[in-house]
Amino acid sequence: MSDALVVGPLVIPGSELLWDAVRSSGPGGQHVNKTSTKIELRYDVARSAALPEDVRRRLVALAGSRIDKTGVLHLTSERTRDRLMNLADARAKLVALLTRALVAPKVRRATRPTRASERRRLDEKRRRAQTKSERKTRPE
Repeated sequence: MSDALVVGPLVIPGSELLWDAVRSSGPGGQHVNKTSTKIELRYDVARSAALPEDVRRRLVALAGSRIDKTGVLHLTSERTRDRLMNLADARAKLVALLTRALVAPKVRRATRPTRASERRRLDEKRRRAQTKSERKTRPE
């Protein structure tokens, strides 16, 4: 595949994307038995020069079981009976994953509860304790 994949600021050369057309599963009569329309797209995340390290780490985390031990991402598509449409679909799946990986998670800053909210919480806790203690039967 020669055309590059552009995702925001990233440009992934087409030479880094490998794909094979294989036999698709499921119903389809004689057509499915003689044509290879399912697409298996592979992208070597571990060795890609196009990915910054932080995006690479987020992509590996997002990919989950679709990435193997060697760092190669495997995506498949067999939605249609057309090879080129399935290739476009597999590329779209890769774009969606990369788009999600580009977004850095917001850093959580630890905050303290306000004095008023602590007071409200403790007052409610006392009220509940009082209510429960009143339910107890006292031996006479």
